[in-house]
Order: sequence, then C-alpha cells, then structure tokens
Amino acid sequence: MATAATSELLEEVRRHTGDKAFLEMIGISKGSSKALCFVIDTSNSMRDNIEAVKTVTSKIIKSDSGTDMQPSSYILVTFSDPEFKLEEKTSNSKVFQKAMDSLNITGGGDKPEMSLSGLQLALTNAPFNSEIFLFTDAPAKDKNLKSTVTALIERTQTVVNFMITESSLSNRRRRRDGQNSIGAEDIQLYRDLAQASGGLVIEVTKAELSKAASIITQSTRGSEVTFLQASRNPGKSDTFTFTADETVKTLRVYITGQSVTFTITDPKGATQKSTDSSGPLIKISESVGNFIFVQLLTQVGEWKIQMESTNPYTLKVIGQSYIDFLLEFVEPSGIFSGFDALDTRPRAGHNGTLMVSLSGSDDATITDVALVESSGSKEVKIVLEPQEGGRYFVHFDQIPRQEFDVRVTGKLAGSSNVFRRQSPISFKASNLTITANSSSIIVPGTPFSFPFSVTNSGDETTLTIRVTNNRLFPSTYPSTLPVEKGKSSTGTVTLSAPLNTPSGTDVVLTIEVATPGATDVNYIVLRFSIVNSVTDFTAPVCKRLSKKSECSGKCDSKWEVSVRVTDGADGTGIERISVSRGTGTLKTSQEAGNENITLVSYSASCCSPELQLLVVDRVGNVNNCLISGNEFSTRLAQSSFLCLSLVAVGLHLLMELGFR
Repeated sequence: MATAATSELLEEVRRHTGDKAFLEMIGISKGSSKALCFVIDTSNSMRDNIEAVKTVTSKIIKSDSGTDMQPSSYILVTFSDPEFKLEEKTSNSKVFQKAMDSLNITGGGDKPEMSLSGLQLALTNAPFNSEIFLFTDAPAKDKNLKSTVTALIERTQTVVNFMITESSLSNRRRRRDGQNSIGAEDIQLYRDLAQASGGLVIEVTKAELSKAASIITQSTRGSEVTFLQASRNPGKSDTFTFTADETVKTLRVYITGQSVTFTITDPKGATQKSTDSSGPLIKISESVGNFIFVQLLTQVGEWKIQMESTNPYTLKVIGQSYIDFLLEFVEPSGIFSGFDALDTRPRAGHNGTLMVSLSGSDDATITDVALVESSGSKEVKIVLEPQEGGRYFVHFDQIPRQEFDVRVTGKLAGSSNVFRRQSPISFKASNLTITANSSSIIVPGTPFSFPFSVTNSGDETTLTIRVTNNRLFPSTYPSTLPVEKGKSSTGTVTLSAPLNTPSGTDVVLTIEVATPGATDVNYIVLRFSIVNSVTDFTAPVCKRLSKKSECSGKCDSKWEVSVRVTDGADGTGIERISVSRGTGTLKTSQEAGNENITLVSYSASCCSPELQLLVVDRVGNVNNCLISGNEFSTRLAQSSFLCLSLVAVGLHLLMELGFR
C-alpha cells in the first residue's frame, strides 16, 4: 500500500512539473551536471566586450547542444550600477541564446559597478559544484559583499573565473584622466575571490577577450576534474607534481601571472621548457594577456612542473576523467549516530570529520585523503573510515589554520596505477563557530525570527555581525556581539518577506561574524522557502462545450472538441493545460472579460480517439479530464503542492535527525 501511494504521488509530481524537470529533480539528466553561468557587466564601457561574449556563448551552445557535454542549465546575470538582475535561468539552450542576444547596455555612470551583487545572485541560483564566468572592466562598488560571496563560494563549492577587460571607451577615458580602469587593490579583491574558488583572474584587452573566453569556458564541458592547483604570492621558484591515470583523456595547464616561465617533465623523464617553440610534451600552447594555456600529450604517471617567477602566479591542471569526488565537512548529530553537514567553516586547530564520496566508478577505492596548505606543501594526517556506496569518513587530528585544499588518492580495480584528484576550491578554518536553529519555511507578511549562537575559541573580543539575503528582504539583527574566550553569545535575526512574495521563492541568508580587523571570519549559510497559506484545495473543473465527429472508421477523418476550464470563483487560477494522452492539436485562450476561465479547442485524427487533458492550478491541484468517444469524465488528483510541502517538511525533519 505504501509503495502504491508513493508511486501515485511521484506520478502526480511528474505530471505537475513535466518530464524533464522531474527527471532532473531525482538526479537523472543527460549531459554535464554543471551550469553554464555568465555574470556580465552591461555598463556603457562594456559594449564591445558583450558582443565578444555573445559570440563565444553561441559557439558553446551550438557545439554542446544534445551531447553529453551539454550543461544541466544556463544562467545569465547582468549588473551595472545600481542594478543587478537574473536575466535567465533555463535548461533550454535556445531560450538562453535568445536572452544573450537580447542583452542591452544599461547604466554605469561612474566606473565602479555592482559586480559582487551580480556574483552573489549567480551563486544563489547556480547548481552545487558549478562554474561561473564574470566579465567586467570595472572595480567592485559593493566591496562590502566580499565575505558574503566568499561564504557562498565555499558553501556551494563553485568555481568563479573573472575576465577583466578594457574597452575602447575606457581607453579614451584613461587617455583623458591618466588613470587605470582597475587599480591594484581592486584587482586583488577579484584575485582573492578567484583563489578561494579555485578560479582564475584573466586580464586581457577587448581584442583578446574572445580567444581567452573560448579557452577558459572549455572547463564546463564534459567530465572535467582538477589534478592540481596552487598559488604563490609573492612568486618564487617551486616544483609541483600531479598524476595522470589511464582514465584521463586530456591534460590542460592554466597559468596566470606576469613574466612566468616553466619546465614540464613527463613520467618518462622527458622535458620541455615554455620557451621552446616545439617539443615532445606540449600539443598546444597559447598566451593571452596574463593567461597561459598549455595542452599536454597525455601520458600515465607522475608529471612535474618547475615554475620560475618573482611575480605572483597561479597554477591549475585539469582534464577529462570519469573518476572524481565530492566532499562535505560534517559533525556528529548526536541522534542515531548520524552526521550533519556543516553550514559553516570548520574549527581551526581542532579535530574534524570530512565525508568524501567517490563518483564515476564502483570498483575504484580511496587510499588516502590529505589537507594541503594552498600556499605551501604542509599536509595533515588522517584516519580513513570506509562506508557503503563509495563513501568515506575522513577524521583529522587538527584542521589547518591556513587556507587549504583537499587531495584524494586512490586505486582503480585491476590496475597498479594510482589516481589523484584535488578539490577545485580552497577552504578555511576559523576560531569562531556559528550555529542557528530555525524552520526552513517562511510565510509572507509574517515576521520570521530565529536565534543564532557564536562560540569563540580565541581571545575575548567583540564581534561584528552582518546578515544578508539574496532577495534583499528587510532584516534586523545585532550589529555587534561580545563574546569571551571559550564562551558563547546569542543573537536573533528577524526577516520579513513581503506579502506578495510567491510560494516557492527561495531565500538564501548568510550570517557573517568577524573579529576586529577581520583577522578571523566565519559564516553560516541558511536556505528558506516561501510558502503561502494554502486555502485552495479544489481541483480545476472541465466542462465540454461541444464535440464534432466525422469519424467513419477511417484515419483521414477528424474529430473536434471544445472545453471550458475554470478554477472556480475562489480558486487561484489555471497554471497549465497540456495533453497527457492524445496526438492532436491543442489551442487555449482566455475567455473575454474573465481571466479565471480558459477555453480549450482540440482536433485530432479519428485514429487517435482519446483525449486526456492535464489541468493544473497555481497551487498544484490537478484534474485529468478524459474524453473518449461519447464519454466524458474527470479524475481529481490530490494537491501536488500540498503533498510536495508535506514531503519537503518530512525530508527536512529527517535531515534534522541526522539522516542524509
């Protein structure tokens, strides 16, 4: 009985959401799991650059559409000053291309723009473990959002790449006032965010933008994994190693920096310098602005790269492979010996636990996991605890106080070679620990309050508190919070969603706490859903107005029917009408003077004698209207919205109890 009820509920959900959305919801989709996400400065000085971005986007969409490299979704965010906007979020490449083609230049009277606001909006809409490309020629006007954006990058494990360009307009401006578009301090802000995310800051002229963007956006295509990433600031001579296994199809090296040279050594000991015009190891080598791209001839084994530069530089090695891993910092829930994912940074200098999930192979195994300091080579010892389903709990004696990456080493079944992967983003620990207990549901028009607590393992201090949310809903909270060493302090956040906020709206709220001078910063990221009080539990009603049939047993004849669909005087209105059974032509229109009534006309071949209309109102009540021969019937379905709400609440409670 339980199985049948679950099956019926899932079927109603599928009918309500559509086949594609339903399959994506349960984790079944064709193509890459990553989104193709562009955050674009649409201020006046970016006019020429936007045309180059449109060209690159069009090429990617055309080459990847319908293939295994097609992104799971396409996201477009624009910003200038003071506006920033989600222009499009879709899984339909044609819809996205239309949105790109419709981009217009707006705003941007002064040079700084709302780049971090646009990036924050993209991070709250992009899928987990995705990649974002931000295009601008201006510094950030909203630098105060740096810690919020960093928190979202770490929580969603999203890579952010910055394409910093110059326009003809900005060149003329510099000739007039003798100033650069973006100063060293402004560039460093973008570099800090890129480094935290495992991304790059690429500085090019507008003439070079199309070439650089075409190279870097290849990282969203196919099963790209990270083998190595490192940075040195200040720059120095250093040697880095990475391992290629037999599952690796391509090897790409990305380097950013000025006056950087390098020597590559393959697993057999052969070498090639960056200054060599030809050699046995490098298939493609290109340099654009401060960006160097190298594609290697793939060989199995350990590679070395000797970097030479006194200037700051970044190094990243990626490639295509079906073996990868996901990770999550967790803590014991205290209930049923379960674990909860941390919504905050782990505690610096203390023990901790990481859950690592191996993907791409049922036969591969993990043999070692290491926390590696991003700016050095120091590693932390671990205890590996295998679980079922390719999962591992990794226990650490002490989490580094410096920024660090996660490196996973393992073996493939039937092979003597090892595989090695690195997390695409970097992590930080903190002496401050934040917890918050709250419901995940907000009712519009009703102030929503919840407490939070901060525990301090450092010296006694007064913390600065900042609360932001992606919907810009009004909120109140304490601006400061005194806390003693080894003690906790509490505060309360109150959030108010406007009365007209639609159900299903997601709210991402970030609480940030910082010591004086921001020498130590932590955050907690909370997600809420807007749910309006449901008073409409009645399904829409179908009424046949007329039916005309010329059927005489031949398929070349047709039959027609007209139906009146209404949600009643007190209903929420019709959301969608579609054909769930039948091969004819459906047309819909609203009745003149009454938006709550929809007129339906349908015509089909006599060899398709049945019509079943799926009618859904705005809160998810479903009616299946069936017309067959001279019969007319309806099948009322439970409110999918109500069922989904109950399922969501149930899942939330289970997660609160430690089940994942």
